Parts: sequence; C-alpha cells; structure tokens
Amino acid sequence: MSKSQILDRLAAQHIETQSWGYVSTGTRFKVFNTPGTPRDVWEKIDDAALVHRLTGVAPSVALHIPWDRVDDYGALARYAADQGVRIGSISPNLFQDDDYRFGSLAHLDAAVRRKAIGHSQEVVDVMRATGSKTMSMWLADGTNYPGQGDFRIRRNHILQSLREIYEALDDDMTLILEYKLFEPAFYHTDIADWGQSLTMCQKIGDRAKVLVDLGHHALGVNIEHIVATLLDEGRLGGFDLNNKKYADDDLFVGAINPHELFLIALELVKAEDDPAASVADTARAVLYKIDQCAMVEDKIPAMLRSVTAMQTAFAKALLVDHEELAEHQAQGDVVGANEVLSDAYETDVRPMLRELRERLGVPENPLKAFAGSAERRKRIDERVGTPAGW
Repeated sequence: MSKSQILDRLAAQHIETQSWGYVSTGTRFKVFNTPGTPRDVWEKIDDAALVHRLTGVAPSVALHIPWDRVDDYGALARYAADQGVRIGSISPNLFQDDDYRFGSLAHLDAAVRRKAIGHSQEVVDVMRATGSKTMSMWLADGTNYPGQGDFRIRRNHILQSLREIYEALDDDMTLILEYKLFEPAFYHTDIADWGQSLTMCQKIGDRAKVLVDLGHHALGVNIEHIVATLLDEGRLGGFDLNNKKYADDDLFVGAINPHELFLIALELVKAEDDPAASVADTARAVLYKIDQCAMVEDKIPAMLRSVTAMQTAFAKALLVDHEELAEHQAQGDVVGANEVLSDAYETDVRPMLRELRERLGVPENPLKAFAGSAERRKRIDERVGTPAGW
C-alpha cells in the first residue's frame, strides 16, 4: 500500500471518545479530582470537541445514562454539533442502583428486571433524540459464591430481557453487547467471555453484535484471534479501547502492550479489504470507542494519548506487505512471515502522522499543542465547583 493510500485510510479514521473519560474516576479506594474537570455533560462535550480539534479523528462522544441525563436531549445534540462533534453510542447504567445488588437483567425478581428493561428503553428514546445509532450494553450481573444463583435461569432471564430491549430499537440501530471476565462478580459473571456474548447476540437478532473491551480478558488471551473470529462471523460490533497490566485496569490505550494493539489493528485492516463482502462490511462498521479511567493522570492529555496511540497502531498495520506475508505463509517460512510483521511494527511512523495532521489541519503534536495552549488554564479558572464523576 502506498503512503498516499495509507494517509487516505488514516484520514478517514473515526475514534469515539467517551464522556466519562473526561471526569473524576478512580479505584474503589479513592477518586482523585483534577483541576479543570468538567462539572456536567455540556463541559464533557466541550472537552471531547477540543480533542477532536487537536486530532481531527475524534468526531463523536459516547454518553452514559443517567450520568449524562439532561432535560432536552435535542438541545444537547445541537450543542454538540455547534462544537463540531456529534453524539455517538449511548450506554444504559444497570449496575449502580441498590436494586441491582443481585443483578439487573438476570435478577430473580421480575420487578427488578422490568426496571432494567425500562431504563434501557429510556436510552432508546435518548438515542432517537440525539441521533445515536448504537446502544453499548454492559452487565455487571453475576455471583460471588457457588450456589448463589442458577447459571441457566440467569442466562434465560438475560436473553428474554435483551430480546425485549432489542425489539425497542429502530431498524437502523445496533446493540453491541460487552463481556467481562470478572468484577464486580468474583465467582461467575453472567456474560464472561466473547463466546457467551456471541451466542446471545445470535439468539437476539442480526443487529446484535459483540463489543470487545481490551481489558476484559485473562492474562495471555489472544485478543486478535477473537477479533478475527468475530469478523468472520459478521458479529464484531465495536471496541472499548484501553490497556491493562493485570485485569480491567482501564489504562490509556497502548500504554502497556502496544504490540498487541498493532496485531489487533492488523486483523481489522486486513478484514476491510477482504473479498467477502460480509467480512469487509463488518470491519468497516466497527465502532472504536475509548473507555479508560484517568485515575491519576490529567484527562485531556490521557485522551489525546489514546487517540494518537490508535493512529500509530493502524499506521503500522497498514504498512504490512500482505503479498509478501502470504508468500512466506505459503512456503511455511515461519521466520520470514514474522519478520514481515516486525518490519512494519518497528517502523517509525511519526513523520507520516505529522504529514497526516498537516493534511487534517490539526497540530502535528496534539499533546504539545494542548500543553502550550491556554485551554487547560481556562478550564481550571472557570470550572469551580463539584466536578462530575460516576
């Protein structure tokens, strides 16, 4: 692929930032507030718009309800548009109410399940009002001890509930269903891996797809293999992009294992050019959503770092010579095939990304541009009061 073609692909990249990535978050033990943190969803959108102005590839912002609840969602969508961004995917919150202590969609009490379904249907209304086309669903449902719940009963409650939520979606809306190995449930989580999410999506409908959170896997799991399988099945819906060292650490993207990110990006760029239309269409429709917790770092620099890490990973993936790779694979040349990937990964793509940013009309170094601007001091001076959080 020529440099011009690579730049074309990178210029068309769309990375969604998430509203909760701009606010005060942390561990179970302490939440550290950062000066200049947004106090409401309007200021979260201001920060998302700034990240887009500095990178040129982050035109949408994900919302979370009720964290981002307002009286007039149409006004919120118009405000976002005025700032140069749009509302992206929207997530219901099915884990923070006391009623969800023993589950939401999996709860034995039909009244609790009805509450969770009703809230999710409220989110569908928010999607209509804001122009969002994607519901991003994560369930914290699970148990902490053997005997606490029945696996199959809980699964069937979730399936029945998800079918009802899915039916509430418009025909051009998609449900992407996340999975998580553990936490906050420590014995079993009801949707614990990609296979459990996939089989549920297959039972729900064609517009139900799997969401892959990069942190939601045991150590050593081959995420790029999972991605390839879901692409082949036409069921890869999107990503929650972050990084981990041990578990769901929600570190900024590429902070610990940038090589893994490169290999995931490679599967995606290959799939975009796949001769099978179903695979190519799936790959081109994938949602790339950042989902990180800035626990001790400043929020906007952390988000900029994640966006630029995604650009770096995809730039290197686009450098891979697929014909040469296929030749080595056909000859059984293991070392040669691996060397093709290493050559691309070890290439310094920073000059290419500077050229890309010049084309996009954004600063060649977004982090330096933010650090040297008045934007941070303006936020510290103006945003006095209680910062937004979980």
